[in-house]
Amino acid sequence: MFYAVAMLVATMVIVGAVRLVKRSNEVDRAWNSGLTAQARCLRTYTTTRGGGGNGHVSTTLHHVYEFTTLDGRYVRFEEEHGPATTVEGDIVTVHYEAERPEAATAHAPRPFALTAGTFGLLCFLGVMLVLCVYFMVSVDDMFADDVYSDIP
Repeated sequence: MFYAVAMLVATMVIVGAVRLVKRSNEVDRAWNSGLTAQARCLRTYTTTRGGGGNGHVSTTLHHVYEFTTLDGRYVRFEEEHGPATTVEGDIVTVHYEAERPEAATAHAPRPFALTAGTFGLLCFLGVMLVLCVYFMVSVDDMFADDVYSDIP
């Protein structure tokens, strides 16, 4: 049972790290592509997590944007953590790659902040992964001593 919980947490940490790096790379490529377009905010909404009992509640603001690429394709994408001052109907500048316009971003280019944030979160996830491995090794050592203590 201990292994299952630790492995589940470790798997979630690894999946989170992969998603974090993937999105950071998408945003960085969009900023560096040089392609921009005017997009309309179609919808804003929030999602909440937590709050069960006395727990911490986390709210995330989402925006849905639509724009037209240089080759005339209509693209709609959703992005988290946008500015609360952007409301439905607003026009914003988006950055996108020609090959993957659906991975666009409406965030203003801030490469240092992106790198620092990604690095910080990866460090946190790395510590969580090390703690999971440490927990599994500790539990293994604890139960291994009990199993081998009966052998003469």
